[in-house]
Amino acid sequence: MDISRILTISGKPGLYQVVGQTNNGVIVESLLDGKRSPTYSSQQVSALEEISIYGKIDDVPLRDIFQKMYDVEGGKATSVSPKEKGEELRDYFSDLVPEFDGERVYNSDIKKVMSWYNTLLAKGFIEAEPEVEGKEAEIEEAVEEKKPKAKAKKAAKKKDSKPATEKPSKPKVKKKAKKKED
Repeated sequence: MDISRILTISGKPGLYQVVGQTNNGVIVESLLDGKRSPTYSSQQVSALEEISIYGKIDDVPLRDIFQKMYDVEGGKATSVSPKEKGEELRDYFSDLVPEFDGERVYNSDIKKVMSWYNTLLAKGFIEAEPEVEGKEAEIEEAVEEKKPKAKAKKAAKKKDSKPATEKPSKPKVKKKAKKKED
């Protein structure tokens, strides 16, 4: 699940994907209708990757919530509509994320999270993540592959490098301190 290039823009409905950069902002494409528009640095823009929901102890990243929703729903849209009543939304959300802080998380926040999940799922941004053990093995393999390449590059640099010509050093001259005359 890669939500690093997905943005939400204050005052605009829906989610946006970053497609390019300008001198003073970014070009985004709406996930709802596919229209491209510039977004300037003066607008309040938030990446979904940086958003989290208030928790009782720690905040819960949106990525983790989306993954729980995907696992519970079996890769399908939410079983509860984001337009349901507040009590139904809170019951559904508390089953998914029991550690969320019910006093600081509003019904409108839950509606947004659910509608964002449904939008991202429909556009193919949310997929099943491989197991943690598989990730660790892939990371270890990648690290092992990088290490020999780095050593090979250093060895190649040593072979290719020519001895540096030394500049003749100038003799160092010490200045004598003037004696004070009384």
